[in-house]
Amino acid sequence: MGDPPADRHAAVIGSPIAHSLSPVLHRAAYRALDLETWDYGRFEVDEKGLPGFLEGLGPGWAGLSLTMPLKRAVLPLLDDITETAASVEAANTVVFTDDGRRHGDNTDVPGMVQALRERGVTEVESAAILGAGATAASAVAALDQVCTGHITAYVRSDDRAREMRGWGERLGVPVRTAAWSEAERALTEPLVIATTPAGATDRLAGAVPDHPGVLFDVLYDPWPTALAGAWTHRRGHVIGGLDLLVHQAVLQVEAMTGIAPAPVRQMRAAGRAALAAR
Repeated sequence: MGDPPADRHAAVIGSPIAHSLSPVLHRAAYRALDLETWDYGRFEVDEKGLPGFLEGLGPGWAGLSLTMPLKRAVLPLLDDITETAASVEAANTVVFTDDGRRHGDNTDVPGMVQALRERGVTEVESAAILGAGATAASAVAALDQVCTGHITAYVRSDDRAREMRGWGERLGVPVRTAAWSEAERALTEPLVIATTPAGATDRLAGAVPDHPGVLFDVLYDPWPTALAGAWTHRRGHVIGGLDLLVHQAVLQVEAMTGIAPAPVRQMRAAGRAALAAR
């Protein structure tokens, strides 16, 4: 006999989406929680196709995980959002309520904080962010909870600099900006959060000092990045993108299923196995 038909559905959507580990993590959670009638899919959806995709979802849908470029595009299509999602103007989670409403949340921010705390990073005197955009905005919001001093964002353009300073003002967090050409200076901070695409920080690998602080690199594939590898070689502490992905997915599973706590250990093990098999 085959598997019983699923009566509850969830999925990750975005573009590109083929690389996403979210199905691996969520399905591992369903197995551990004995949710045999739940399934979790993956759909290629861009900004233009998002409204039609949402309208086409039938009954039985519990929620969606959203990746780029949909985290901000989805906001006007939601009925309500949490304060966290509003603060960074981005939602990576949609939960469908029993009365048919679309509820938006952002689990990237608390997921980032939890990943830091899991590694013992609860307070730092200063920090640096490499890059800008939605993930960098989440980093600013997360640093508001762990950084007691200044935050410097290293960006590629004046527009990005204004954007990051704007996020600082919006979130009530002091954010300085500096040119990307000066990014080597970031590596001496006690905490560095890299939010850039694959390959963007490779040139910095040769500038990592001896015994650096903590690097939080949000990438997970390819892993390790050149910067993360150099950081480890120089005996610094590294937090990877899988840590963030797991903790934000844990919060999504809890929100969509109504079951807490989600099985962190099983989800992390499934993610590691999937990455090792690539």
